Amino acid sequence: MRLSEKLAGAGALALLASPLPAIAQSAAQGEIVVRGKLEKPSKWREAETGHVVVTSDGSETELVRIAHNLERLHFLLAVLTGRVDRADDTRKLRVTLVGDPTEFDAMALVNLRYTPGPYRWGFEAQGYYDPRDDGPVLAATRFDAKVQVERGPSAAAILPDLVRATGDTSDPVMAGVTAAAAASLGSRASFGGNSDPGAIDINQSSIPVPAEGRIYAAFARNWLLTYYPGAYPRWYVDGFGELFATLDVKRDGAIEYGRAPEGYAKVLDAVRAYPVKEVFAGKYLTARGADRRWTPFHAWALTHMLFFSETRRPQLRRYLAAVAAGEPVEKAVEAFGDLGQLQQELARYDDHKLPYEKMTYPAARVDEPYVRRLNEGEAAFVKGRLELASRTTIPAPAPPGTDPKGAADAEQAYARAIARRDRWLGGLRRDAGRYPRNLQAQLLLAEAECRSGNPAECFAAAERALAARPGHADALAWKGIAMLDQALADRSPSRAARLKAARVQIARANRADPSAPLPLIAYYRSFADAGEPVPGLAIDGLRQAVDAVPAAPGPRLLLGEALARRGDAAAARTVLLPVALGAYDAPERSRALALMGGS
Repeated sequence: MRLSEKLAGAGALALLASPLPAIAQSAAQGEIVVRGKLEKPSKWREAETGHVVVTSDGSETELVRIAHNLERLHFLLAVLTGRVDRADDTRKLRVTLVGDPTEFDAMALVNLRYTPGPYRWGFEAQGYYDPRDDGPVLAATRFDAKVQVERGPSAAAILPDLVRATGDTSDPVMAGVTAAAAASLGSRASFGGNSDPGAIDINQSSIPVPAEGRIYAAFARNWLLTYYPGAYPRWYVDGFGELFATLDVKRDGAIEYGRAPEGYAKVLDAVRAYPVKEVFAGKYLTARGADRRWTPFHAWALTHMLFFSETRRPQLRRYLAAVAAGEPVEKAVEAFGDLGQLQQELARYDDHKLPYEKMTYPAARVDEPYVRRLNEGEAAFVKGRLELASRTTIPAPAPPGTDPKGAADAEQAYARAIARRDRWLGGLRRDAGRYPRNLQAQLLLAEAECRSGNPAECFAAAERALAARPGHADALAWKGIAMLDQALADRSPSRAARLKAARVQIARANRADPSAPLPLIAYYRSFADAGEPVPGLAIDGLRQAVDAVPAAPGPRLLLGEALARRGDAAAARTVLLPVALGAYDAPERSRALALMGGS
């Protein structure tokens, strides 16, 4: 039974018997009415499959291919792990592809819960990923890039000699090349940025970084953390994604995976590998100079060897099981036996033909994506939705006992974050004001206001969203969350009644979309944050929220706290392990570690 069915029948929420308003139909597919006029279509399109929603400002052909391939990759991973045809209540991954690298960089997205590597220069974080409470989001550019593996002498350094040798300082071609080369000194080609077409490095050694490969790798990482959440070491999650970065769908529909990325041998020859013993121990994460000796290619090589070796694969399983159980690293690595022997095998791994796999499957198992064009109002807020977490997440103040300089630095960081958020929020308010009856504009503004501690403004935006689409589940949820935050701030005798009204509104949102995590989280908070006993129904709701967004640390942290309060230390530890000891750091990690230490 879904939680919504339990809520509807719960005596404490008998007020939910009132019927919900019917959902209004839009004027046409993908269009909404604004002041009596239909919004014009934009260049943005959205393709949806069973497990992913991809939004892109590129061609429809490219969008359909990527969305279809991501669904194929989902099927491939399900086959490899025996998950085909299992029930799946998880939220879909939302992927946004921004074609213009300059626009992508201008968003200044901060990966708060995704910190791969640390990688050598040029291989730094390639894209944006955030496992949010209401579902994971991923963003990247659609442009391929190149990374210099070894730098040759810059043309800026040698062209002056050529000019002196010829005695010609007026040639516009030579002058232009020299200026471009000088401007390129020290530049790095990274994913999401264009190389300067005029920049010249003599005898440079570079490798391609295909944009689609970065998208497939990120999808695979999210898949792992969604369907098999655990306390994985970072090298493994990074490497797991890289295994599927070279996904290739053939004309006959067959899928190949596991091929070595282009430039693999060149990178491993040029970049001295970090000792595998210290990778397993996690020392490469903080050791000085480690970020000059570790790349996605090294993560690929180590993971690929362990995956495709009949001898090493069972050892990898035992190692991961030990890490997931929270055993010390020194104990977990015993699964591999002699690490010196493993190091020798890895060093020789590119000396012979490397294995890969090819799978055929019934094409009907993966449906074609459903595509629609976004209207101008929807498109105007695509980037704002990506920016939301980076702008509204404020660093915590320095803990008690912090030295004066550290406390001052934390205070300055806090003030800068507040100023950035307020500037961004002011711009969002102006933009949303241009679209008062646009559902997506008002939903984004409502969420931004609530997450910025402005419940009255959040409530008003949610009401406008409901005016645009009566009964919309997300709009109902943000209205309920705004009511809850207002009630929690109330210290008058009316507080109890306001909390009750907020719970009624939250339960309406739950009934409108029983799978949505936000109402389930808010219902729990209505008791926990109010200092009231939390009913079992609310904890059941948190469990359902965690099942819907397994990779999101927020719901896990709340559920771990709830279980710890009930004295169930073992269950709390199981829930918290992926947050406290998982691959990527997150703002929720310190609280999760503290809870585990006290359980």
